[in-house]
Amino acid sequence: MSKAFEIVEEVQINGTPERIWEAVTTGTAAWMFPTDQWPAVRVVDEYPTHLVTRMDGAEGWFNQVEHLLAPQGTGTAMRYVHSGIFVEDWNNQYDGASKHTVFYLHTLGQYLSYFDGKPVAFSDIQGPEASTAPEALDTWLSALGITNEMQGAELDLELPGFGTGPVIVDFRNENFVGLRTRHAMVRIFGRNAFGAPVGVSVHDFTPGADAQANTEVWQEAIEAAFRS
Repeated sequence: MSKAFEIVEEVQINGTPERIWEAVTTGTAAWMFPTDQWPAVRVVDEYPTHLVTRMDGAEGWFNQVEHLLAPQGTGTAMRYVHSGIFVEDWNNQYDGASKHTVFYLHTLGQYLSYFDGKPVAFSDIQGPEASTAPEALDTWLSALGITNEMQGAELDLELPGFGTGPVIVDFRNENFVGLRTRHAMVRIFGRNAFGAPVGVSVHDFTPGADAQANTEVWQEAIEAAFRS
């Protein structure tokens, strides 16, 4: 049964309202995923402090995202509101969406702090059906060489497609892990907790990587490296 939802987060972001505006409009591939293919309409467009985008569908369905931005100290205070209608499995969808929001907003802050404005190559890798199992995230992390390290730890890891080197665990909770290198962010999504496969997104800021971002060869190489 359809039911409305609202997810509200208030965060401090290390960046100006202008840089955040660019990141959440034309730069989403650098920290979340490309959204330029979505038919969203800007119902409020007050650069650079207030943005509301919305999509409407049949039978009252809608999806809306609001950003309120105000300079605060050396950064920006952001109020983020995601609202809409989930048409089925409301509790699981709300739980997953709200937890994803915290991770994505953290990643936005990481992008603006370490890679702001750099060209990016984005890739999204979904695990196989077996990765929906309850232990799948822990199994994958163990294979990568991550055990009990908490947020802020620095490891020497071999990241698929990037070789061996220092890696910062910039985010860690029971569902998500964020890894940051000198030239990339790797986001690991334990979506098995919400009945979906474990997923990985790669934001590669290596100089020149963006020139390969849309080629099948690059996509296949990244996916093969992580699947192995």
